[in-house]
Amino acid sequence: MDDPHPSPSSLLHSVSSPSQQQVQDPKPLLLSLDDAIEHYISKASFPLVQVLIVSCAWFFDAQQSFINVFTDQQPPWHCIHPNDTSCVAVSLPCSLPETSWSWDNPKHASMISEWNLQCSSSFIQGLPSSAYYAGCVFGGFILSTLADSLLGRKNMLLLSFLTMSISGIISAASPNVWIYAALRFIAGFGRSAIPGSALVLATEMVGKRWRGKVSAIGFILFSLGFLSLPVMAYFTRESSWRNLYLLISIPSLCYIILLYFLVQESPRWLFVRGRTKEAIQVLKKNIGSAQGETLEYSDLTNLDFVAKETCNMGTYSSLKMMWERKWAFWRMLSLAIIGFGCGVAYYGMPLGVGTLGVNLYLSISFNALIEIPAALFIFFLIGKMKRKTLVVVFSMVSAVCSVSCVFPKMRSVRTGMEVVAFFATVVTFNVVLIYCMELFPTSVRNTAMSFTRQAIAFGCCAAPMMAVAGREKEFWSYGLFGFIIGGCGLFSLCLPETRGKKIYDTMEEQEFVERELLSG
Repeated sequence: MDDPHPSPSSLLHSVSSPSQQQVQDPKPLLLSLDDAIEHYISKASFPLVQVLIVSCAWFFDAQQSFINVFTDQQPPWHCIHPNDTSCVAVSLPCSLPETSWSWDNPKHASMISEWNLQCSSSFIQGLPSSAYYAGCVFGGFILSTLADSLLGRKNMLLLSFLTMSISGIISAASPNVWIYAALRFIAGFGRSAIPGSALVLATEMVGKRWRGKVSAIGFILFSLGFLSLPVMAYFTRESSWRNLYLLISIPSLCYIILLYFLVQESPRWLFVRGRTKEAIQVLKKNIGSAQGETLEYSDLTNLDFVAKETCNMGTYSSLKMMWERKWAFWRMLSLAIIGFGCGVAYYGMPLGVGTLGVNLYLSISFNALIEIPAALFIFFLIGKMKRKTLVVVFSMVSAVCSVSCVFPKMRSVRTGMEVVAFFATVVTFNVVLIYCMELFPTSVRNTAMSFTRQAIAFGCCAAPMMAVAGREKEFWSYGLFGFIIGGCGLFSLCLPETRGKKIYDTMEEQEFVERELLSG
């Protein structure tokens, strides 16, 4: 009697010694869900529509991630009497009488001026921003495995958006910095699962050929979301900082409706959870206009061994599986260290722009614009270049240019070096996310992605303190950003190369295939 759950080795053997029936079968033998996705969806157009909708999550994620750059900025001020030498000689108005100086913009334009925090410590001024990323870290620990176990990719994305959007709207009514920081923590908690779930859901809908480009679509939309912020902030600079939260949070709440009705769950996740019939229904819908293609249950029954490992997974089983396997633990640790360096530089550079003595809106717009060519670089070249090489080279470029921002006195040179450093940081950041997705199988992929994002959030938590400290001594901002991302980027040398390789569905399958490749 045939084994209803054949092992990977038996399936591999069946390829090298096909039966007569298999030779006559016009459909290929599908050894993994990756093969099924590649075969049935590569000709379809409908999944690409879903990919675009899912990738829009990055647009709103960017707005929430960088809004503190404008709402919590140290607002410009001026001396009421230009000939007052005691006023002109100081960089902050803390020691000056209130009658000798005034804000350039209305007091309610920034939470710093509205709550009179201009003379508070760097901890208090950077608290809301750091609280947001602390929420990302904490939320990552709580929510990281739910997308792999109970909820799935789509439901996790819906829940996260609901939490982030509602807390963003309530933030507009904050009465003081402490309530404001608490609400930013909640927003970060909800947001923690959005980038990982969006990237994993989008890439699990397509085959190997489109994986890197689909990831780049999300990065491009993130860039557009980032770019929209300085535009909105510039035109609302005379109004309350609270309005900016309403402008970005209400549309993201409406986006949930679009996501709920037009996006399907990941067929990979459904399958590894043992919900094969639902996975087939999703695949059938996604085949859409692929002419002449059909899909039946019998086409996937030889994949049932995949579900044996994962259909009975508990909420935190993915963590246990990664902890018990040495190769998975060291991969995760290396990615976490690289992610921390990326987080410090990626979020710290826009926050630290004010220390370079350049125009805030113009410089942030340059940073936002530079994300688009960085994403296009990934879109066109990710399939041709090694992940390890990209991480090492661009983290080193970022390090050198970031440290170089400290020394030149010309503003134009500083701006140019900062833009190049940020471009290299964005490329490194994006490659690390793709790298993480390719290093782990479906059963733990979202957990691995969430932990990488948590490490990035740890770096983002530290960045505001460095940026504020850099207002007094420049090296504590851009100097540290450079040394941190450069040192952390070297840990990519500890990881295997994944360019052009298929992604797997279970730990068992990945271990078997990689072991066979090493022995062969």
